[in-house]
Order: sequence, then C-alpha cells, then structure tokens
Amino acid sequence: MKFSRKTFGGLALVALLVGVSAYRPFDEGMFPLSELNKIDLNKAGLKISQKEIYNPDSISLIDALVNVGGCTGSFISNEGLIITNHHCAFSAVQQASSPENDYLENGFVAGSKQKEISAKGLTCRITDSYEDVSAQVLGAVTGITDPAARIRIINDKMKDIARQAESSDKTIRAEVSEMFIGKTYVLFRYKTIQDVRLVYVPRRDIGEFGGETDNWVWPRHTGDFAFMRAYVAPDGSSAQYSKDNVPYTPKKFLKVNANGVSEEDFVFILGYPGRTFRNRPSQFIRYQQEYLLPYTANLYDYQNKVLEETGKKNRATELKLSTRIKRNANVLKNYRGKLKGLKGLNLVEQKAKEDAELAAFINSDIELKKNYGNLMSDIDQLYKVIYSSVYRDMWLAQIYSSTSLLSVARQINSFKMRMAAKPGALKEKFYTDSVKFLSANLKQIYDSYDLDADRTIFTKMLLDASQLPKNQRIQIVDKMITKGFSNQEQIDKFIGSTLEYTRLKDENYVLNTLLKSSTTLSSYNDALLNFEIGLSKQIFESKHERDRTEGLLNKLMGDYVAMKELHKKQLFIPDANSTLRLTYGYVRGYSPSDATYMKPFTTIKGLLEKGSTDNPDYRYPPVIKNLWQAKDFGPFAKNDLNDVPVAFLYNMDTTGGNSGSPIMNAYGELVGVNFDRAYEATINDYAWNENYSRSIGVDIRYVLWVASKVDKAGFLLKEIGIKNN
Repeated sequence: MKFSRKTFGGLALVALLVGVSAYRPFDEGMFPLSELNKIDLNKAGLKISQKEIYNPDSISLIDALVNVGGCTGSFISNEGLIITNHHCAFSAVQQASSPENDYLENGFVAGSKQKEISAKGLTCRITDSYEDVSAQVLGAVTGITDPAARIRIINDKMKDIARQAESSDKTIRAEVSEMFIGKTYVLFRYKTIQDVRLVYVPRRDIGEFGGETDNWVWPRHTGDFAFMRAYVAPDGSSAQYSKDNVPYTPKKFLKVNANGVSEEDFVFILGYPGRTFRNRPSQFIRYQQEYLLPYTANLYDYQNKVLEETGKKNRATELKLSTRIKRNANVLKNYRGKLKGLKGLNLVEQKAKEDAELAAFINSDIELKKNYGNLMSDIDQLYKVIYSSVYRDMWLAQIYSSTSLLSVARQINSFKMRMAAKPGALKEKFYTDSVKFLSANLKQIYDSYDLDADRTIFTKMLLDASQLPKNQRIQIVDKMITKGFSNQEQIDKFIGSTLEYTRLKDENYVLNTLLKSSTTLSSYNDALLNFEIGLSKQIFESKHERDRTEGLLNKLMGDYVAMKELHKKQLFIPDANSTLRLTYGYVRGYSPSDATYMKPFTTIKGLLEKGSTDNPDYRYPPVIKNLWQAKDFGPFAKNDLNDVPVAFLYNMDTTGGNSGSPIMNAYGELVGVNFDRAYEATINDYAWNENYSRSIGVDIRYVLWVASKVDKAGFLLKEIGIKNN
C-alpha cells in the first residue's frame, strides 16, 4: 500500500509555532495513519514492529481492514472472509428474511460458498492510499472574504480533487476528508467491492442478547458477531452480484488467536470511527446538550413506539420495520447517555472556562490580539445565529427520514427536475441511463415502509411544525393552517386526503408503472409531491444563509484549533471522521460509581443468570444451557474463569463506526470484535477520560464456541485455521 509521505501542512505549521520538543504522547486518541510515528506502541506493549501495523512501502495489518456498511470489518482468510458485528449485518439479514425464511430470528449458516446469500445494501471499502491536499484546498480560497463563497469553493475544490484522482485511476473511488475543520484536508483513495454475501449470522437471541435493556450497558453477554464474504469478478475487478464471481483475495488477512486475552493485556484496534467533536468550543457543546440531543432522542422514542405498535399487525410488517426500530433505539439511548454525561461533567461550563482562558491568552500577546482578538466573540455571535433557527433546522433535518413517502416524493421530484433541465433528446437519455438507480433507491425506502406508521408519524411532524416559533416557521405547513380552526383537525384532513389519493403509497405501481417511461413519470403529480416541492423550495431558499454560516464556521474553527494548540503547546489529534484510525490501550475494568468495580470479563454463567429473569430481552437458545451444564467448552474456556468468556472491556478510544473493528493483541492477532461502549463512555464523542471511557467487545472465544458448538459452523473454524477439539 503506497501512502504519500507529505506532512500535513496545518500540523507542520503548528509544530513550528510550538516547537517539536513540546510534543508528548497522547493518553487518548484515534490516530490517523499519518500520526502513528508520534507514538511508541512498543513501549506501550506491542510485541511486533510498529511497521507491521502500517508500512507505506509494504503490506501491513491495515490491508486487512474494510469499511462495510458504515461499520468496520476485517479479513480473516485468504478467501475474502470478513468478521464484523451482528448489528452491522442486521439490515442485510432483515432484507433477506421473510416469515417463511426468518434469518433475523433464527440465524443463517451457509455451510458452503454456493449457499451464501447476497448482503443487500452492503459494500466493502478498502483504504488504498491517502495524500495531504490542504495546500490545494485552502489555496483555492486565498483572498476570498465572503463566507458563503469560501465554503462553496472549498466544497467544489474537494470534489474536483476527488474527480481528478478517480479519472487517473478507474479502479478507485476518491474522497477528500476534512481532518481539522477549515485547516487540514486529506485525499483518500478507496477500492470498493460491490458483491458482499452473508456467510454466518447467529440467531437473534445470541447476536442481540440483552436487547435494549443491555444496549450501551456493562456487563454485556451479547454475541454481536457476523461473518460475510467479499466477491469480485473472475478478473479481480469489482462487480455486482453474479454467480460467476469468485471470492476476493485480500492483500492481508488477520490471524485469529483462539486463546484470547487476559486482564491488563495490551490491545489495539484499527477501524473507521465516525465523528467526534472534541476540538469544538462551549457553544457547540451547548447546542448538543440543549437542542440536538434531547430533540432527536425524544423524536426517535416516539417513532419507535409507533413502529413497534404497527409491527404487531404481522411478522412481515415487523420484519420490514425492524432495522429502523433498531437504529432509532440505538441512537436515542446513546443520546440520552451523552446528555447524562454532559450534565454530569458540566462540560459546557468546563469548555466555557477553557475558552475564556484561550481568549485571555490571545489578548496577552500584541500580535495574536491583532490577528485573533475577535475570534472568541465572533464564534459566540455565530452560534447565536445558529441557535436562532435551531428548531426549524432540526425539524427539516428529520422530516424526510421520519416519513418514508416524503422521502419517495423527494427522490421522484429531484429526478423529474433533473430530467426536465436536460435539452431535447437528452431528456430521454438521462431517463434511460438513470432510472435504474432511482428504482433501486426507491426500493430501499419501500423495504422499511408502512403506510399506517407513515400516517401517524407524518401527523406528529406537521403538528410539531405548526407550533414552531414565529421566526422559524415551515412555509408549506403554514399554508395549510387557517386561523380560527384547530391545527390538529386541519392537519388530519390534509394527511387523510393526501395519503388517500397519492399513488406513491403503492410500491408496485411506482416501480412497475410510474417508472415505466419518462412520459408516465413526467406527467404524474399529486398533493404529496407538491408538498415536498414546498419543503425543497424553503430548503433551497435558505441555502445561501446556511453556506454563509458554514463558511464562517469553517474559518473560525480553523483559527480556534490553531490558537488552542499554540496555547496548550501541543498538537491535537484530528477528530474522527470515518477515515482509518488506530487506538490502543489495555483490557481493564473500571469503577462507574462509588464502591463499585466492574470486572473486565463476562461469562456464559452470567448469561444464564440473566436468562433466569422474566425479561424477554434475556432469551437464549436452550442448547447454551445444556452445553454449559455439561461443561462442554472445547478449547475455548478461560482457565481462571472456568468458563467461556463472552465479552470484555478495554480502555481504548472508540466511537460509532468502530463497530466491527478487530481487537488485536500485542502480536497483531485478532482476539475479539468491538461492538459498543459502556453507558458512561457515550460521552466519548465530546470528551475522553481513562477513568470512565470503556469500550466493549465480543471475545473471540465465545464467537468460536457458538460457531462450533451451537451452530455447527465448523467449516468456518477450519477456514480460519482453528482446531475445534
């Protein structure tokens, strides 16, 4: 894997300001590949050369990593076998399931490659190379003072750099990622594998044991693992699903160590963590605490009550809605954990104090005051603008995902608008070239759509819109509200009439009749499409102001981070942004509260103890109890526990996107699969602390035990080189 050796421009500049000698190793951090030279993993406990993890001139462990469906996975055989989380495969299993073949409930074991089934909606993305392009991106806005123009030019330049990279190598997909907002930009080149198949997924009462009762909670006893396989065309190129495709041969695959780890062992993770926000000012934290987190959590709580009630109609409906319910539940519990953590730490006040100290530091230096004296007040003023439209903006951000038919309407309106903009005969060409993509996108929406759920949730969203502050109104909603009449009655009437007459509620009609020709698509119209046009119009009309705000924020945050690094006399690790990172630490318990210590391992015994209660989340297959009572552990027991370890804790720095990340021991061998954090660690997105930040992984010994003893998937153990006796 050939990675550019260019130094990140922004970091190099700060290094000159603070002096290289000021650097000290971080106790926390999701380290980009470019930063690995700043840490000494061997001193921390790594037993192999650090270059075996990442070597720009040769194959290394990072070549075994994949991004699959927004999660992380890793190759564990030379035939493209991937291990990740059960919850990362959940949507694909749901789409493959039916009341007759309920893989979601009963699990799926292929038994042979010929019986593996398509993991719909999932692709694999492999990091091929990266290159610092900060000079190119920021050079494009030299001398640009208009904030809206600045952000537009930056975004255009990022897309242009990615397009150029793709045009010079047709086998890759390219993306420019902002590492530090307004400061550092990196071009990533990715290989994409389009044909991903399900190999083995445990039954739901193993893969999701504990359900929402245990979600984001320790101790855990969840077998959150799944196996997939990557396929390519016979010539090795990426291709859509085909019976002629062959298993992908990765450059590198991880060795699985069935002996696992013990307390205080050194461990590390490679993965694609989503987003963190640790380098943001107090106003951003306040925005999260007072607005975004409570609004979203409460909305998803309401939606899930509706979806769960709707799912009681029949198993087919329950299956259709299951992925959405699971995603909502995961987010709302995470957000409530964050709220608890933010308030418990008084993080807004902490950040405000740090910001005041930074302002004093800037004002104490004549030159800094001259250039950055207004920095903190400008940030404060900008966030006042953001707060002024926050309820409207949050509503607009949720309306399409809340109501499936509105999302369908948005896709169709957008397609019709782009087609109408084409001159003459090019309209038909656009339709012919693009309708299959529109059809696929709509099919994905319909896969988790139910009319009754849509009606109830749409009603609530419109009622919420009718009660927004006067300066944050939704124009198209106001048009349906007449003074002197009940908002509820008018909204009920609008929705009743709109949903009765729209043909968009009929998936078969839309996919097989409406999309049949450009003429039928162009000529179709109804009240739901018109309502969506009104929404899109307001979003478009406010785009300039949003761009201006984003442009100002981009510049201010670049200066903010630079000044903080200067003030602290240290370099910061960029916030996570779904690019490949490393984090390291130790298998370790913790004390979440006074006089309480949480041990770092759970066992099958603990699973059975939970199962003795009446909580339906603690169901498990009877075979587990039978095997445990017979002490049929095979080679997968942990001797000091006299049991099979199920899950374990470690103090590594993780966040969303690290789901499915391989947990590796000091020798770079896979010993577990990361899947969650403890409730206290949901605050990790904003602040990390070794005292309470703990992540959770499923122990490889439990994975192998379940595969061999419970699901008789010994063929997988043979493929990854594990003896089953």
